Amino acid sequence: MTADDPQPEASVSGFFFMRRSYTWKLPRTTIELGPRTIVMGILNVTPDSFSEGRDNVDPVRARDRAQQIEAQGADILDVGAESTKPGGTPVDAAEEMRRLGPVLELLAASVKIPISVDTYRAATARAAIDAGAQIINDISGFRLDSGMARLAAETVSGVVLTHSRGDRAQLHDRKEDDSPSAIRDELASVAAAGVEAGVSPGAIVLDPGIGFGKSPGTNLKVLKRLDLFSTLGYPMLAGISRKSFIRIRVPVSDAPLWDTAAASAAAILGGAHILRVHDVAQMRAVAEMADAIEGSGN
Repeated sequence: MTADDPQPEASVSGFFFMRRSYTWKLPRTTIELGPRTIVMGILNVTPDSFSEGRDNVDPVRARDRAQQIEAQGADILDVGAESTKPGGTPVDAAEEMRRLGPVLELLAASVKIPISVDTYRAATARAAIDAGAQIINDISGFRLDSGMARLAAETVSGVVLTHSRGDRAQLHDRKEDDSPSAIRDELASVAAAGVEAGVSPGAIVLDPGIGFGKSPGTNLKVLKRLDLFSTLGYPMLAGISRKSFIRIRVPVSDAPLWDTAAASAAAILGGAHILRVHDVAQMRAVAEMADAIEGSGN
């Protein structure tokens, strides 16, 4: 199916949303979205990452971790060199590429799965694509760099467009509750602007931006109502791994893993095509179980 096909309907039960199938068109390959959940494994090469990025600043360690991510069942490798966590320190394009360049050079020859670059800067995305990346994962939805949409169109790269608001410093500022339908409408405008700039609809995946400028309550509401975003006619990515809003229990060492697992299962059953995750092996198992439930019929 393409983004212009008729919309699917909810399942007979009214609880699960029937996940629609798409073909995601990348420069050198395609990815079938829908029949099974696609897992995007995160490789952070940022010294201030809240997860493991400080261990992957060394290019050889980053390569080894990337190969491990692939072996654990990831379908896509998402590489980022600037932490966008709340309170994270922005870097300029030169520093971003200083971190990314040597890593991408090794990865292009070391992994078989498509590489995504997590950046909102066109210059960084251009260099990453030249080094072998096929996907641009832009948390700003093309808002923070006017050249990003043109670059995506020129290079026919796959793109992930995320719902967020404000400039780089304001990405996490919004605290009041929003309705999922209002966020959906804003994300629809993001997709429309990308298409108007020349990006093929078949290259676009949408991310409702859970964890970006939303109150904890709004994040939960968006996760609960992902079916609303499926009506936009694009495949959907859920980036919920280790986000602070899901840590709602008494903290224990592995709480983010189990809470992420629960949220990931909910996202899949709500219609998400792609999970962006840190814990690839564990979330691969969650995805396979959720896919089995969704595919079991009514």
